Amino acid sequence: MNSFFLGLSKALAIVGGFVLSVLIILIVASIIGRETGLGAVTGDYEIVEAGMAFCIFAFLPYAQMTGAHATVDIFTNSLGNKTQAWLIAIIEVVFAIVLVIIAVQLLGGFQSKLRSGQTTLLLQFPVWWGYAAAFAAAVVGGVVGVWHALVKVTEAATGKTIAVEGGEV
Repeated sequence: MNSFFLGLSKALAIVGGFVLSVLIILIVASIIGRETGLGAVTGDYEIVEAGMAFCIFAFLPYAQMTGAHATVDIFTNSLGNKTQAWLIAIIEVVFAIVLVIIAVQLLGGFQSKLRSGQTTLLLQFPVWWGYAAAFAAAVVGGVVGVWHALVKVTEAATGKTIAVEGGEV
């Protein structure tokens, strides 16, 4: 099961990387256009805003599954293995709860923007498109976060390693 969530997270991160690459190309083209007098790409800020929201949530599940989040373990290095395992499990549970709350809040924002029919200023595309993309990635993040928290709680309770660096034992 862990392999499924790792694969899902990796696929979403790859899509996020592709979107980020497109956004970078768009920004470079817009800057070159401004500097050469050809003019900026119309709506570049609007596209980057919506795209970056998606990218952030697209990378979170893979970072969660691989343990790539930044940690400050200066005080916890001296703790025993069992205590560290429970501390990691608690942190993972809290992080999973936060991811689910974020997904629920994005759903509310998505529904609000969908009902209002709000569009962006320059391109006039519906604002809910960006919310929908971010929400979809946040749902994957929430599901992966809950799975990873369950894995870490199980590891702490049993003392057995189930997942290491995003893989299965």
